Amino acid sequence: MSAQEERDALALPLALYDHALCLLRESPEGAPLRRGYRLPRQQSAPGEDPLSRSEVVDAVREAFSPIPDDPATLHRRFLRLGVQDRHRHLIHSTVAGLSLQTGQVDAARTLGRQLTRTGTTASTVTAGIALLVRLGEPEDVPYLSVLGLFREFTRPVVHALDLLDRRSAAVVWLAVHARCDELQPLLHALWTRNRQAVRAELVAFPASPRFVSSTVARRIAEASQLSDLLDHHSSDTELLARAGRLLVRMGCSRDDPTDLLAYRDATGVYEGVVARAGLLPPTVDNAAMLLSLALDLSSGTGVLLDWPPGRRAELLESLGRLLAEPRWEEWADATGSEADQRLRAGWVRRTVRWPFKRPATTGGLRIEVVVGDPADREPVETRVLIDDRPVVPAVFGRGPAHSPEYLLDDGRLRAEAEPHEVQLAEAHCTEGCCGALYVTIRRDADQVVWENWRRPQTVPGSREPAPELPAHRFDASAYDAEITRAETDHFWSWPARTTARLIKEGLIEKPELLNRWDAERGWIGSDLDAPDTTVVTFWYAPGGRASGKPERADSPLRFRWAIPDDGTPPEEQAATALHRLAEEDPKSYARVCGGSRERAEELGFPWPDNT
Repeated sequence: MSAQEERDALALPLALYDHALCLLRESPEGAPLRRGYRLPRQQSAPGEDPLSRSEVVDAVREAFSPIPDDPATLHRRFLRLGVQDRHRHLIHSTVAGLSLQTGQVDAARTLGRQLTRTGTTASTVTAGIALLVRLGEPEDVPYLSVLGLFREFTRPVVHALDLLDRRSAAVVWLAVHARCDELQPLLHALWTRNRQAVRAELVAFPASPRFVSSTVARRIAEASQLSDLLDHHSSDTELLARAGRLLVRMGCSRDDPTDLLAYRDATGVYEGVVARAGLLPPTVDNAAMLLSLALDLSSGTGVLLDWPPGRRAELLESLGRLLAEPRWEEWADATGSEADQRLRAGWVRRTVRWPFKRPATTGGLRIEVVVGDPADREPVETRVLIDDRPVVPAVFGRGPAHSPEYLLDDGRLRAEAEPHEVQLAEAHCTEGCCGALYVTIRRDADQVVWENWRRPQTVPGSREPAPELPAHRFDASAYDAEITRAETDHFWSWPARTTARLIKEGLIEKPELLNRWDAERGWIGSDLDAPDTTVVTFWYAPGGRASGKPERADSPLRFRWAIPDDGTPPEEQAATALHRLAEEDPKSYARVCGGSRERAEELGFPWPDNT
């Protein structure tokens, strides 16, 4: 080769796959950097008017008619038609939807392989990935895995790999999306396929919600081939506890409970954990993990897994027998701060028998108020089960069911002759972002009807259109009895939350306790971020918002009164708080927590420093 030919060869753009390999070689120990890589900058064709979405779709279809013989041909067609790298999302969706005749499949697969291995532009490589989503085979996995380290390609590559090799898909996803330092040793072991190191690092990293979301938990389980690890290390109690913990994180309602349903080995890992749970030492962490699994199998997303008939009930019975053994009362000896021990111990005592109680009747409507492990700071949910299936994760799956204060204390689930719509759940982001779940409830003679469901238009965890939900009819007397039971059964509540409920009931009965101070009741409650504190909030505007004639009603101030749990019965604490509201202006001992700084200063109240 002449010197000129060498310079010409060096001037040719490097295939994106080769570029990714170079980046990998430059990374420490040959493992990808946290968050993956960015595509190299490539200049768009100058002087061309941008295409509309429909024009891009038409151009991509034209570029594949007929199917190009090689990447260079597709590249020239894209240039001629104005298809650029910035169109890669439309390129992917359009190529994925192309109609291929039987005789075109082999040619399309060959082209996909050529594009992913030798393509030099994001547009052509994207087209190749889209073809392999449909037509890829195991031999394509190594090439796709390397390309997926480019953040711009991660999503379509993971989609392709999920169909070909779940382990590789999970490793690529974690390499790009698992960003915390604590997970990096595990990711290195997964990428280098060091099975011994995978086991060691799997039990070493902290599995709290701060580090492990539901999706991270699922991908870790898939990448580590957790089910196989449990089989190979059948007496490893650390691994067993970590497997249970990952299942708990996958099913958490605050994140995306559909991750548990997407985990193909979920039932097998449940079986492995429950079968060997007797090997676990009786610590607070293990008690909380096993109880969390039981709650999920009783009324959570775990109910929706593909269980053989009767098997889920058998697993629940096994967990119930284990947690009823005297030695499991020793979990209070676990390490941790005294406050954390007391909080989790109280939760276990209140909750440990509940998931193992059989409902009086099967089918129909069942309401379960569930408080998750305090260490996870999960929201308190009012789980609604119809025909023994939890409604919210089954038909919504974008956030937890609403709290009992919202659905039960305010009587929203009661059935009246006049139909009324109830929001059962809202997306963990907001309704405006990802929607909410609504149902209309009405009484019809001796029946109660749930109908006219409203929810997002796609199935949870996919882009498939959501089918219309059917109406459900319940025997009215049984329905009323279940709602009354749920409204009056407060076994799940901890002292500060019970105090909050009693204060709220007192202010509903006697609104004048606040009205006399020109105040109006706001949120009253206690949550697991500060479980030993009851919080009373109220709104204040001179002249009284409740009177209907306040001064500057559009600029009220919000106050917060924090009441520490003093250990006395909640009834006494609530009575004391209501008496103080009757005798003393709450603005003198509560603190401003909302409104505007200008209005607070105008009325002579200090503005909080952290707002």
